Amino acid sequence: MTNTERPRLSPHFVFRWEASQDAHILLYPEGLIKLNPAAAEILKRCDGERTAEAIIADLDAAFPGQPEAIAGDTHAFLEMASARGWLRPA
Repeated sequence: MTNTERPRLSPHFVFRWEASQDAHILLYPEGLIKLNPAAAEILKRCDGERTAEAIIADLDAAFPGQPEAIAGDTHAFLEMASARGWLRPA
């Protein structure tokens, strides 16, 4: 996913907090995916309005201190989530 694409959740998935799992999850027809806190923070920002670059800037502002790590991890997650069909460009 490029810095200018605007990722959003695929319509086959529902992103939400699940108290019983004590975590954010992705629901889909065949089951669920329990997300770690970093993945949840990224997905919260995948609204189809923000570019990947804007998501990284927002994460850097929310969690200052390691901009290179945030950028690298966010790009890796967006690529993986896109490859698995969780995200698609808006």
